Order: sequence, then C-alpha cells, then structure tokens
Amino acid sequence: MRTAAALVAAGSLLLTTPASAARTAAPASPALGSASASEARGTAVAAARAASEGIDFVRCSGEQELPPTVECGTVRVPLDYARPDGEQIRLTVSRSRASGKDPVTGRAVPRQGSLVNNPGGPGFSGMSFPMLGVVPVWKRLAAAYDLVGYAPRGVGRSAPLSCTDPTAFHQGPAPAPQHPSAAVKRERAARAAAYARGCAERSGDALRHYTSLNNARDLDVLRAALGETRLTFLGSSYGTYIGALYATLFPSRVRRMVFDSAVNPAPERVWYRNNLARSAAFEDRWADFRAWVARHHDVYGLGDTARKVGDSYDVVRERLAGEPAGGKVGPAQLHASMLKAAYHDDHWPQRAHALSAYLKGDPGPLVEQAEEQPEAAAEAENTRAVYLAVECNDAPWPTDFAVWDRDSTRLARRAPFGTWDNVWTNLPCAYWPAPRQRPLDVRAGQGALPPTLVLAAERDAATPYDGALELHRRLAGAALVTERDAGSHGLAGGANACVNAHLTAYLLEGRVPGRRASCAPHPAPAPASSAT
Repeated sequence: MRTAAALVAAGSLLLTTPASAARTAAPASPALGSASASEARGTAVAAARAASEGIDFVRCSGEQELPPTVECGTVRVPLDYARPDGEQIRLTVSRSRASGKDPVTGRAVPRQGSLVNNPGGPGFSGMSFPMLGVVPVWKRLAAAYDLVGYAPRGVGRSAPLSCTDPTAFHQGPAPAPQHPSAAVKRERAARAAAYARGCAERSGDALRHYTSLNNARDLDVLRAALGETRLTFLGSSYGTYIGALYATLFPSRVRRMVFDSAVNPAPERVWYRNNLARSAAFEDRWADFRAWVARHHDVYGLGDTARKVGDSYDVVRERLAGEPAGGKVGPAQLHASMLKAAYHDDHWPQRAHALSAYLKGDPGPLVEQAEEQPEAAAEAENTRAVYLAVECNDAPWPTDFAVWDRDSTRLARRAPFGTWDNVWTNLPCAYWPAPRQRPLDVRAGQGALPPTLVLAAERDAATPYDGALELHRRLAGAALVTERDAGSHGLAGGANACVNAHLTAYLLEGRVPGRRASCAPHPAPAPASSAT
C-alpha cells in the first residue's frame, strides 16, 4: 500500500470526488440487501441438509487437472436462500486430507478439521488450494488440516455464469488511452451497456442471486457439509469480504479466520469507492516498480530515475499503438501484463526485461508475457462475468456516466496508470439490470468472535491498506499483522517468513500477536538480464 501521508491525501480525494454517487445510484433492494429472516431460515435448512448429505469425495475428473492426492466432490446449495427447497445449484469442492505427521519430526499431529480457502476475485476458483500441501511453508498446516478449496457459485463448474460468447472475449490488440477522448468514452459506455444486457439475457432472473451475501451463506453450507461445527477459513483479497460477511452473519460458527489482504468492508466503500481507491493505489505501486527498475539501470537500460523509466514505458506503449508486437500485443495487452507487476514484485524482473528487450528490437519476451491466450478465453470470460455479477449486485452504483467521467477524469490526473482501465472493467455496473443490494454493516463486538487474524502489506494496491485498518477496527479482538513498506498482494505462504510464522502460530495454536504486530519487508527481487 501507500505511506500514511499518501493515504491521507488519497483518502481526501476519494471521499470527496464521488459525493454525488449516492444521488445518482440505482435504487437498492432492501429485501436482497439485508440478512432477512427468510434467508436466515433458508440457510439453516440448507446447512442441516448438507450436514446430513455430506460430500461424496472421489477422484477428481481429468478436467480438474488435479493430482491423485486431491479428491473432489460437490455440495448442494439453494440458488435463492429465501426458497431453500427451490432451485438448487452444485458447487465443486476439492480436498487433500491432513497428513497427520509433522514434516520435520515425523511425529503424529492431531487433526484440527478443515481449512477452507477462498482466493478472491470475485470470480476466482480455489479448487487448486489443496495442492499447496506439498509446498514447504504449508506442510505443517497440511499435517493438521484437511486443505479444502472450492469454486464459488458461478465459477468454473459451479453453475457457471457467462455474459458473452467466450470466442469473442479476446479481440486481439487493443488501445488503452490513459486520457480517453469523448468518442472513446461513448464507445466504451455503449459496449458496457451491451455487456450488461448480455448478462441478463444469458442468466435471466438467476443473475440477481450471485452476490457476496449468498457466497457467505454458501460458505456456511459448505462448513456443514464438511462435518464442521465451526469454520476455519483463509480468505484472500475479495475472499476477506466473504469472511467478514460470514463473521457478521454467523459469529458463533467461527473457529479461526484469516483475512489476507483485506478489502475495505465499510458499506459506503462497496464497491464504487473501493475501485477508485484501487486506481489511486495502483499508481503508487507502479511508481515502486519504476523506482526498482531505475535502481537497476545497468541491467535494463530503461532509465536511472523512475521518471525516465516511465518515459521508456510510454515509448513502448506508443509504438505498440502504431504496430502491435507480433500482431498480438497492443497497449491494452501491455497494460494487463504490467498490472501483474503491481500485484506481485516477483514479476518485476521479467516485466522489466520484456520492456528492455522490446526497445532493443526483440519483441519476443513481451509477446510471450502479454499476448492473450485463446485457450484461456472461456475461463477469463467466466471470471469477468462472475466479478461483475457479484460487484454490480452487491451495492448501488452511479447510473449516470457523467459521474464516472467526472470522478475518473479528476483521479486520472494523478493516477493515469490504471484509472480508466478500471473504469472500463466496472462500467457495466452503471447499466446493470438486476436489483442492487444495500451492503451489510460488517462488525463484531467484544466477545462475539474468537480472535481473528488480518494480514496486510502497507503498499498493497489491489486492496489498499486502509481496508485492513477498517476491518481491524470493525472486528473486536482481531489482530493485525502488517508487512511494512511492501506491496505484494496476498501474503499467506508468501516470501515473508515473519508473516508466515504469525499465520502458522494462529492456525495451529490459536495464538495472535496482540492487537498489532509488524514485519520487516521481504527482500526486493534480484534483477535478471533474461526472461527466466
């Protein structure tokens, strides 16, 4: 994330620029936006049914591409929790059983139940999570816990959503102006409206039921199906919001809960203002990348200051606008590739090398890293469909493009790197055909929850640090572990041994480091003169 001073400055911007958003937002649906009595009863009915049925775990199908150590099954949940005996959908679930043996001493380890993971999104599948049990940093946890992943509703094979023909999803090289013209804005607004219509046409009335609240209810049904009386959960990124909703709806059913890279759960921030905050934070993280590249000018030759590195990037972007690399990579593909560098600094050497090689006449590394893969189009389209369904359904959004234009034009003056790209991603929410919810007021008073653990990096761009502070404030008894002056998104099991020690102590022993603890940043990546 950003420094405290930058947070104050950006916070002033983000809290004031969307002031008219509430006046121009689509009306919210009170029935869908609250934890209604009928939905609470429906969740209880579905959970009781799931506890009776359990999950029939068998060898995973070849399509899942999971090793024999991982088992797969399904759990049945209502499409609409207000009608628990109505239409049902099935969520796919994966599991690797606890080894029961300490990986160092070989001694027997008591089983502590299931550790359920949601990796975020919205729209990401957690089916591969059990595979982490063979990674050294996860082995102690895999000794004590069954590692359980699942594909949330709408994702993968869990009643999948689609809003457009996947074969048309990747349309080849595309522009990505940082300050788009009025004509570009009109074209993108029309495209966003068409996409929203496609979501409604392909899903019908079912579309309204793909929400974060239903994801939290699904999590309770999964808990019951696994035979657990209380939930042990690791949520990353958007997964922390599901966990926060779960902790608010079902506090007595929480055993241990880790919030890794926390979304800001304040109702007024979900989701329009959170996305403005992300755009501002990505600009700061992009500056971190450019400063690192400048420190290694002797390797990459892209400039010995962050500004000069930015100039080199602009040269690449302008050349690609005139002639896409390999006929496949234009400015939009370049930006998508560089965005990964803002999520994880282990991408920095490869991305810097690709820019350097391109400017020296070799587009190969850039094409390899940035081209869109046709075989991945269906998964990418499904991910975007679920992302938009959940975020558009969850909360009111401005329905007047003039609001988006005003807020984003103002923000792009100081944060040009990702502001408009983020707008185009979310703009279908302005034209969304399904009812909007009112976000739940996430909170838990003293003694309502057992201790929980929040992990955050100060310079995380995808989930800015103020989100961790807000969640920590709202959940009494939560402990916050901060990786100082670092910005990788998703800390659990990552490169910081200090963070991992806190994670392991909490999940294995229930120990938290008081209200707050901090860890020194993990080492910056070493430069590489090749794409390895």
